[in-house]
Amino acid sequence: MILGVGTDLANIERIAGTLDRFGDRFRNRVFTEREQAKAERRRDVAGTYAKRWAAKEACSKALGTGLRMGIAWRDMAVSNLETGQPTMAVTGWAAERLKDMTPAGHEAFIHVTLTDDHPWAQAFVVIEARPIA
Repeated sequence: MILGVGTDLANIERIAGTLDRFGDRFRNRVFTEREQAKAERRRDVAGTYAKRWAAKEACSKALGTGLRMGIAWRDMAVSNLETGQPTMAVTGWAAERLKDMTPAGHEAFIHVTLTDDHPWAQAFVVIEARPIA
């Protein structure tokens, strides 16, 4: 059963400008240390941040809250499996919201896909509830 779907589009140039203007203040407010380490190792630093920004926006939409209802940027964290597949982990208020929207006897899974085609980065998030075996 699908609990929520979210999508977002981010402008890579806008994120690059924000990084130039606000630097660590922006990075530390929005991204976890792990996300920052990943982005800073990449050739396309701004594109990596933009995809993660879009994923966080999409996740907040899939949770049905947006970012104005108490969810914090760092409550959502994008990482990658060894295969490169992106994953989303939620903590804090986002985790509470996910728990509240998951039906009894079910387990929630967050599916993430990321893409970019300069100057755009895009993310899709689908939250699925599967019955617990």
